[in-house]
Amino acid sequence: MTTGDEGKLRLSYTIFCDDVRLEVGNKLSLMGVFHQIMVQHFPVTVMKFAVVTQWRGAGRHLSEVRILTADGQRAVVLAEPSPFEVVHGGVANNISFFFNVEFPAPGTYRVQTLIDSSLADEQELTLVHVQANGTPAPDASSEAVN
Repeated sequence: MTTGDEGKLRLSYTIFCDDVRLEVGNKLSLMGVFHQIMVQHFPVTVMKFAVVTQWRGAGRHLSEVRILTADGQRAVVLAEPSPFEVVHGGVANNISFFFNVEFPAPGTYRVQTLIDSSLADEQELTLVHVQANGTPAPDASSEAVN
């Protein structure tokens, strides 16, 4: 499904968040940006979240987002394929919404983005088990907002 110069397509970012709104002036408002999910029990069903990607380059492409178990052997959820087009030198945002996703156990899940059926990006999404009476162990990432 690709037309144009495929080699020029590149990923600017991937963001996980609770919700996305399109605002005036073609601006995106991202609500509840996160890098991990903390829960008290497993399996857990996450009611709604989004994976937002921004692409630069040119051409028509087909994006697919899938979330796999840490070992990569089983799909937790697959998004419907989504076509998008980037005008030469332009930018395109692609948003995949997920609803009622069941994560079977704590751990690190693989969030893969495929472009035109080829793996283009892989990010980690960590689900952390939190005891009802305790504080979760801090993760290795920075608490600072840059």
